Amino acid sequence: MDGSTLVKQAEQALSETFSEIDAQVKKNLHRVLSAYRNHRVGVHHFAGVTGYGHDDLGREVLDRVFAEIMGADAAIVRVQFVSGTHAIAAALYGVLRPGDELLSVAGAPYDTLEEVIGIRGTQQGSLRDFGISYRQLELTSEGMIDWHALKSAIQPHTRLVTIQRSCGYSWRPSLSIDDIEKIVFYVKQQNPHTLCFVDNCYGEFVEQREPTAVGADLMAGSLIKNPGGTIVSAGGYIAGRADLVEMAACRLTAPGVGSFGGATFNQNRLLFQGLFLSPQMVGEAKKGNHLTAYVFDQLGYGVNPVPFAPRRDVIQAIQLGSPEKMIAFCRTIQQYSPIGSYLDPVPAEMPGYESELVMAGGTFIDGSTSEFSADGPLREPYVVFCQGGTHWTHVAIALEAAIAAIRST
Repeated sequence: MDGSTLVKQAEQALSETFSEIDAQVKKNLHRVLSAYRNHRVGVHHFAGVTGYGHDDLGREVLDRVFAEIMGADAAIVRVQFVSGTHAIAAALYGVLRPGDELLSVAGAPYDTLEEVIGIRGTQQGSLRDFGISYRQLELTSEGMIDWHALKSAIQPHTRLVTIQRSCGYSWRPSLSIDDIEKIVFYVKQQNPHTLCFVDNCYGEFVEQREPTAVGADLMAGSLIKNPGGTIVSAGGYIAGRADLVEMAACRLTAPGVGSFGGATFNQNRLLFQGLFLSPQMVGEAKKGNHLTAYVFDQLGYGVNPVPFAPRRDVIQAIQLGSPEKMIAFCRTIQQYSPIGSYLDPVPAEMPGYESELVMAGGTFIDGSTSEFSADGPLREPYVVFCQGGTHWTHVAIALEAAIAAIRST
């Protein structure tokens, strides 16, 4: 069966799933519209200010809108965040103090956080350099949270538990909102003062609630992923308990400045518009994920999540089994991207990552993984991770070509 026929078969098989996604998009869009209406968002909020960024009405209202949508007390949405990793680091450095322990409950963290924590690299000002210790609970052999170990994991000096919602570059199920709620319950049962922080990258609007709506104290993410709606140029966010958000803001800017500074460089309109578009964009990405899972499962490759499984983020992993197939897959995705289709992805080192990466990223926003892209570390078992997608039909077109490329490798 050729790629076109296989993709068409997948589209037919997934018609009911696509309808369910549309229904969830409608619910998520409803809460976005409610927040915009409640805070009386108007065109005057698109204007920005210069210099210090004091009294930026649009920025202040966007923070309140974002917080309401996320079910949080407060939020900071800032173009000054370089990436999701930067936002996460600001939250961790803002809240943790020397002598505190940081506990990861979902196994090893994402590659780019290893140097932040101090697992890798030296003398770069990591958390370890500042006397903050780190411990992690390993996943079970099935890649699941070890609930038994979690029930007794909190020590007196465990200041913060970090929860990575997405699978990242690991072959495990991403966490559902119900999973996160359960983790928070177990942690608070042992010590109500231990903070629960969620790396929310790739997870926004995938379900109908966010981590801060189910008890997480703090969370962070990137605006060139889900909540930027594929049009925000740069930035990230932190949301949660108001005092903790302000502590993180003081790390981003300076003590005494906190959330009250930071010019928005005339980006307010895009920030508001991107957030409005986000539920729809996430829905399209989820459809593309389902399509990819179905097709490559039919071809006999391991996929995570499996076909028809509930989506918990906008990442679809495919275990291709060889570096040649990874490179061929990414080369084809690049060829069917709107930007840089003439480029040839080759494995290369990237700051913050341990292994060489091969990446297909022909996106309008550089590095945007809310647009359709694919990448992965060049290490066994050679898994490629597909993310995002502005519309599932683009994913379908690229998949048809990728199937042919894989078969000829």
